[in-house]
Amino acid sequence: MPMTLTEKILARHAGLDAVEPGQIINAKVDLVLANELSAAVAIGVMRQMKGADRVFDREKIALVEDHFVPAKDAQSAKIAKLMKDFAVEQKIKHFFDVGRGGIEHVVLPEEGLVAPGELIVGGDSHTCTYGAFGAFATGMGSTDIAAAFVLGEVWLKVPSSIKLVYNGKPGEMVFAKDIMLKTVGTLGIDGATYRAIEYHGTTVDELSITGRITMANMAIEAGAKNGIFHADAKTIAYVKERTDRDFLVEKADADAHYERVIEIDISSLEPQVACPHTPDNVHPISEVTRDEILVDQVFIGSCTNGYIEDLRVVAEILDGKKIDPRLRVIVNPGSQKVWMQAAEEGILGKLAGAGCVVNTPGCGACFGGHMGTLGDGERCISTTNRNYVGRMGSPKAEVYLASPATCAASALTGRITDPRVAAAVTA
Repeated sequence: MPMTLTEKILARHAGLDAVEPGQIINAKVDLVLANELSAAVAIGVMRQMKGADRVFDREKIALVEDHFVPAKDAQSAKIAKLMKDFAVEQKIKHFFDVGRGGIEHVVLPEEGLVAPGELIVGGDSHTCTYGAFGAFATGMGSTDIAAAFVLGEVWLKVPSSIKLVYNGKPGEMVFAKDIMLKTVGTLGIDGATYRAIEYHGTTVDELSITGRITMANMAIEAGAKNGIFHADAKTIAYVKERTDRDFLVEKADADAHYERVIEIDISSLEPQVACPHTPDNVHPISEVTRDEILVDQVFIGSCTNGYIEDLRVVAEILDGKKIDPRLRVIVNPGSQKVWMQAAEEGILGKLAGAGCVVNTPGCGACFGGHMGTLGDGERCISTTNRNYVGRMGSPKAEVYLASPATCAASALTGRITDPRVAAAVTA
């Protein structure tokens, strides 16, 4: 029976020769992830499970403090301590506290905890990020995570798959973020609900690992269960640099059945912007800049665009210039390793010199937790993945989503700006 890439991985983890869309399976997991928020609930559920004294495998669980760290108040400190104490009690090998980790979806790949052909579940919707490495990865509720902690397996319905085929060479200042914003705009926020998005085509074949991460990360913004790339030589080299464990590279069958096949030509694609208040309200930058849209805050970071490649793009645009004095620019490197590399390359100095503030790696501003919360009437352009009402703070604020380049260009002018004219912007 021919199968898609997602079906191949799920069948093997369920111990079956084949699976088909809609089938209910129990599948063994290779890794279970939780952050301090999802873990707090999962740990409580686990405590109530009869006989559930120990996790199934202390080396197959990753716990990352990233949402409210450094703790913003006593309650967030309590939640962080709860997870840390659990990690110590259970002798969890992969526990990442502030200063030694960063954003969970940045940390796990760079620490070699993600590999092709694996099945990964996490207590965060953007767990789908790991599909960039040819893994089946999906977010789940904390009750399911508690069961996975104990049993090492999960209950799943096999999703049908949508095949996205990208062709064409990206134009000037067009990045993976622009390609994925266009994709979400094409599909809609519910256009791939409980489907697997399988990425294909010459365009994505040429993308860097970081670019693939950005695209897999935002599969959930189209409602997808997971987003997944085939692992190629680039992927395998990245993973082997970080782990020596065995893994199996799966490949979709040539005659696999897809619910839909959508072709997207990006050769004429402009930089894209998702306007308030949904990630699928996407428009070309030329349309958005017809009106002057002033911004109060620029945020650069998150699990979508908090990588060293992203910071290099921003630093190149801002180097030797000053941000507009009417706004603030907040930068969150995705992990401690990204922060350190940015420091070594002189990027942090360039950003600070331009007037940016560089935070501790973490998720705070992205979900309106801390370190960049928006107030009433404020407008932000951000490299994050969501712009729903109240996402970054006040429900009376507005959030626009764009690439790091578009955000950096906008930081110089104080209004949403086409990054293709950034070279002509003067301080």
